[in-house]
Amino acid sequence: MTDSDRRPIVLITGATGNLGRSLAEALGRDYRIVGLDLKAQGTDFPVFEADFSADASVELALHRLRDSFGSRIASVIHLVAYFDFTGEDNRLYQTVNIDGTRRLLRGLQHFEIEQFIYASTMLVHAPCRPGERIDEQQPIDPRWAYPQSKAAAEAQIKAEHKHIPYVVLRLAGVYDEHSMVPTMARQMARIYERDFQSYFYSGSTLVGQAMLHRDDMLEAFRRTVDRRDVLPPETEILIGEPDAIGYDALQDQLGYLIQGVEDWQTLRVPKPIAAAGAWAQGKLEPVVPDAIDAGEAPFIKPFMVAMADDHYALDIRRARDLLGWEPRHRLEDELPQLVAALKNDPAAWYETNRITPPTWISRADDLGHDPEQLRVRHEAQVKAEHGANRWAHFVNMGLATWLVTQPLLINVEESLLRGSEMVLGAMLLVCAALALSWRAHWARWLCAGIGALVMGVPFIFSTANAAAYLSDTLVGALIFALAVCTKPEPGPSAIAAVTGPVVPPDWSYNPSGWTQRLPIIVLAIIGLYVSRYLAAYQLGHIPDVWDPFFTGSPLDPQNGTEEIITSSVSRAWPVSDAAVGGYTYLLEILTGIVGSRMRWRTMPWLVVLFGLMIAPLGITSIFFIIIQPVVLGTWSTIALIGAAAVLLQIPYSLDELLAALQFLRRRAKAGQNWLRVLFVGGTDEVPTPANAEPIGDEFDRSPGAVIRHMLGGGVSLPWNLALAALIGLSLLFTRMTLSVDGSLANAHHVIGSLVLTVVSIAAAEVARPVRYLNVPLGAFLMAVPFMFGASMVATGVSVALGAALVLLSIRRGPIRERYGDWNRLMI
Repeated sequence: MTDSDRRPIVLITGATGNLGRSLAEALGRDYRIVGLDLKAQGTDFPVFEADFSADASVELALHRLRDSFGSRIASVIHLVAYFDFTGEDNRLYQTVNIDGTRRLLRGLQHFEIEQFIYASTMLVHAPCRPGERIDEQQPIDPRWAYPQSKAAAEAQIKAEHKHIPYVVLRLAGVYDEHSMVPTMARQMARIYERDFQSYFYSGSTLVGQAMLHRDDMLEAFRRTVDRRDVLPPETEILIGEPDAIGYDALQDQLGYLIQGVEDWQTLRVPKPIAAAGAWAQGKLEPVVPDAIDAGEAPFIKPFMVAMADDHYALDIRRARDLLGWEPRHRLEDELPQLVAALKNDPAAWYETNRITPPTWISRADDLGHDPEQLRVRHEAQVKAEHGANRWAHFVNMGLATWLVTQPLLINVEESLLRGSEMVLGAMLLVCAALALSWRAHWARWLCAGIGALVMGVPFIFSTANAAAYLSDTLVGALIFALAVCTKPEPGPSAIAAVTGPVVPPDWSYNPSGWTQRLPIIVLAIIGLYVSRYLAAYQLGHIPDVWDPFFTGSPLDPQNGTEEIITSSVSRAWPVSDAAVGGYTYLLEILTGIVGSRMRWRTMPWLVVLFGLMIAPLGITSIFFIIIQPVVLGTWSTIALIGAAAVLLQIPYSLDELLAALQFLRRRAKAGQNWLRVLFVGGTDEVPTPANAEPIGDEFDRSPGAVIRHMLGGGVSLPWNLALAALIGLSLLFTRMTLSVDGSLANAHHVIGSLVLTVVSIAAAEVARPVRYLNVPLGAFLMAVPFMFGASMVATGVSVALGAALVLLSIRRGPIRERYGDWNRLMI
């Protein structure tokens, strides 16, 4: 460009933005382009800096413009506008969109302006209904903050333009091969990710919004500038493709192009439910700025739910008549190119459309995997595994018929239980049928939830029908197991499912291996049988309970076990406390089976749930051990067996829980949203050590090796802890061995129970430092004879055992395995 350049000047506000650059390129051959923008950078045409929220800044920019290029301007194209999709009334809508337009027009009054073009939106109009079209006479009735600001800016133009002719171009949603309006981009992303929300819509699925290809939009602007001499001085024109594809039709086309699904199921959700869900999701979803896989505020807002029935199809006769403009593109024809751009480079597509990519895209790109190939590979794996295990969902459909007919077959008399079984059976039939599709992994979790309810209803309603209780327990457990314990592993993202190590980084073994889970499952089975036996007595299914050692009170015909499970403590529960224990054990068994050997990183939420599930059982068991002789005055052999099973479970559960928590911490430090990783898993870029355990079949070894690995993996009992356990066990029986009674005997019993608990936890190598808790227990043991009074023998024994506990807690013992960074904490 030189001073001799005689081309008419076109002034573009927002010239450094994507649209401004595109317009400059489209008009640059015939017009001399000058820009106004907040920052003057990155263009090959002059741009003057202007802050449209400040009068002085706009005045100064126009003054510099006049000094450099004179006062005659062919066309001013006003693009500057603030936009967001929160739906909230940001102050920038007023200061930039409305007041900024007024500032610009007042400043331009001193120029010779042939034309002022304002880029508005079709959304300033009230919507129409499917089958109708809106034209420029449609009432102005914008429904949310952004189009409201545009309508207000149009009003400013009418009030302030004076001698300057103006054209308002009300544009449809702009798109091209790589970018598009946020609503459509999110719709594509949800289908590409198979997001659960992609199956639901809160409005009529017939409604849609007209779109506008970028090339057609640029052509409309060019024609508007070219015809500035013949256009009416005050003109509004709708620019867009006349037809609007309905939401359901667009879903079907995108589903077919992206996922190969010919009929993408879209269910209509009532607006109040959808709005409540959007509000709750907005409150719960964290926002982590500047992170590769950060959580972001959910896109669906309550205000969008209210507008889900808005339809925008356009009557573009005025564009044809005044501009001779007709769109050359149709969204329906362009969809294959749009989807191809997404599949060819998903990471770039998400970045261009300003959407946070899911973990399997961002992490795949970081690790050198092609995201689309990864998705296809994962999809093929899921299809193959689901096809091989589809029988499980057919079996669940059969179990559904069993539930529906069971009340009649075994004469269930309780009306609530009878109705619950039949309703749950009908629900299971529908959900299991849906689960036959490999895409409906969510239906598998619904089936599992139904199975969990089936296991619970017999004791919730305290049925006296032993057959109903037994049947519901077995059938519910089978439903749960068949739904989610079979392959494919439900829930993990593609990056978690098909990449990454089996063994946690810098660990010497895999804590999620089957040989590591089996001890917990076996011990839980023991606890289940104990609890079910006690529950049968509480519910009246059996007349008595066996107890070979404790006869109970001489004044009570019940033995010790019967006295305890009918005590005031047990009766304080609204339902059978033993049945609740059995239910928890059964859930523990089932969650112990769910997931692959990589579940420490593919299903961290389940590992955390599995680990935490043992804690209440352990606390409850310790509580019952303590209160049996202290509060109830007797013991229960059966309850002691169950308590021992729980205490032995604890050390076997801690290593997998630690591995999952370490994984979440690594991902959080890498900038990922730990909450998202918790539920969909992820991968580690750290290579697995060469000397880690092999990835092959864990049971492809001798029985002795398998048993040693089951019992010893991550768990060991050094001689000092073994002696501490013997001390704790001996303290439970000082009533008999040392003839102590009263408060001292109770203190010995409580201390002994806690010592056994500490030893049990410290037997897990990852929890070895917990052994130091026996130091204060030992000190307390030395003090209690002097607090409560005791014989010389009892005092000597108590002091000696207390001192021994303190000394035995000092030695750590050997740590045979490696646990990553945790090893340095094992003091």
